Order: sequence, then structure tokens, then C-alpha cells
Amino acid sequence: MKKQIEYSILDLAIVSQGTTLKDTFDHALSLAQAAEAEGYTRYWLAEHHNSVAIGSSATSILIGNIAEGTKKIRVGSGGIMLPNHSPLIIAEQFGTLGILYPNRIDLGLGRAPGTDQETAKAIRSDFYQAAMSFPDEVQKIQHYFSSENANAKVRATVAEGVEVPIYILGSSTDSAHLAAKKGLPYAFASHFATTHLMNALKIYHQEFQPSEVLEKPYTLAGVNIIVADTDEEAERISTSLYRMIIGLLTGKRGFMQAPTEMTDELRALSQNPSVQQMLRFSFIGSKETVKREVKQFIADTQVDELIAVTNIYDGQDRIKSYQLFAAIMRELNNEDS
Repeated sequence: MKKQIEYSILDLAIVSQGTTLKDTFDHALSLAQAAEAEGYTRYWLAEHHNSVAIGSSATSILIGNIAEGTKKIRVGSGGIMLPNHSPLIIAEQFGTLGILYPNRIDLGLGRAPGTDQETAKAIRSDFYQAAMSFPDEVQKIQHYFSSENANAKVRATVAEGVEVPIYILGSSTDSAHLAAKKGLPYAFASHFATTHLMNALKIYHQEFQPSEVLEKPYTLAGVNIIVADTDEEAERISTSLYRMIIGLLTGKRGFMQAPTEMTDELRALSQNPSVQQMLRFSFIGSKETVKREVKQFIADTQVDELIAVTNIYDGQDRIKSYQLFAAIMRELNNEDS
């Protein structure tokens, strides 16, 4: 029987020029509701700090808002940057979410700061030390969620025995070793960190040790997706993404700009090796074009789930892109093996 590929969403709550943060949060909820209707498995929110263009900084609060406004789609973090936080506090936050929204909350954990070095230091003065202790910090969270922790001196009482699956996120091979050793599902940030994807997946599969939560490896991969009625329209919409990535690489960060026609200058910049490397796993075009490219990506990686990242200026264009991507995934899942 052919393996069914799950499809999900990773949202950074990108703020478009001329919109407010409240607009951005309202759109996130509208998108999650549309995603639920289209059969998406989960809606994850990232954690970022000190960026005017990214609204997902108080991640657990946004997760609660999305979960409250939906009925069945899983909602979680993609991810919580654990070195920024006390494991006890995260266990309490996500234990509480898990009680309020049973069997719907995911806890994805990463070790990057999700910001610049100066801000990371402002968040937590011993950030570097905490990052080096990431495996131990993950272990602490697992203890806090276990029923056995009821006998410990330090407890996250609202988390004990609560069903909140933990996912290890990564953008390098380090995380692959950890996820495999712990027998946890592994999500790779290939929507921007493309270099180590194949190697990381290989390590994870080779070293995977079955655990209480997972009998066999489970992998998720981030991909940039922009789908429109035609290749030309998708290319026009994608100019906002290209400008955002170029701004990121040149240190000129700002709100997401409205799309324009693809100029010769922007096309030349988009061909820059750094931009091409970061957006290597970006599938932009009509339904037919994206379906062909996504099918090849799944064949190459053998992942169990795709996490689609769709950074588009206009909210309705974004929802439409996700609806078209859902149609692609349903078609691929229904094809004969």
C-alpha cells in the first residue's frame, strides 16, 4: 500500500507592509481555519524575536489563539527555541495547552536563538551555554511531562501525563543524531537551510532507536510553496518572497513588500548563489508545475510529511495557494504507486 504523505503549515506570522500585527494575527486564524477545511494535519508557529516583519514571538500565546479558533487541526510550535527558555516554564505552558485542547498540541523544539546574537543575549545571558545543553534540556521537558515526575521535588504539575508529542527541529546534522537517539520525530528546516537535508535524513534513519513514542522513523521537511492559477501569476507573487530573502541576506530587513512584475534586476538578484541556495527547495508555479516538483522532492527525500511555508503579501492569495497545495497533495496521495 502506498504511503500517504501528510501535509502541514509552518507560519512565521509575516507582517505585510501597510498591515498591523492584529491584521496578521487575524489572518493567521483565518488561514488555520481554511487549512483545517482542506485536510492539513498541523499548523505550526515559529519563534522569532526583534523583527518588525515577524509576529510569532510569543509563540505559545498564538498557538492558544489558533487552537481556540479551530476544532481538530493540530497546533504547535515549529519551534520553541528551547535555549531561550526554562524547560519547566515550557512544560507548564504546553501542558496547559494540552489540557485545554486535548490531543491537538505539538511541541517542536529547536536550539537556535531565532534572532540576532545581541537579542539572544538580552533574552537569556547564558544562551550559548543553554544551547550546548540542548539534549539535557529536552530530557528535562520529557521528565516534566512524564507521570513518574509526580514524585520529583520539582514538578510541572499541569504537564504530568498530558499528551503533547515532542518533535526535534533542526537545520544541521547535530539535531539528526539527537532525534534518532531519543526516538523522536524529526523536522528539518529545509525551507531555508538546504545544505544538510539529505545527509541529516540519512543519519536520522540509520541511527534511529525505537522509543515509547515512536516505533519507526518519522520525518518532516520544510518547503517553500507558492501556487497560483498560472506560472506567471505565481512568479509575480513570488517577488515579495525574493525581496524578503534578499533583504535578509543584505541586512535590510523590513515588512513584506507588495508583489511587482519580475524585473530584470530582481531576476538577476534571485539568481545569486546565496539566494538560490536558501530557496533551493522552493516550488513556485501553477498547480501542474508545483505538483511535478513536489512529487520529485518526495521521491528524493522519502519524507513522511511536508511542512509548507508560504510567505505571500496578500492574505487571500496566501489562502488560495494553500488550498491549491492541499489539492496537489490529495492528488499525489490518490495516485497509484
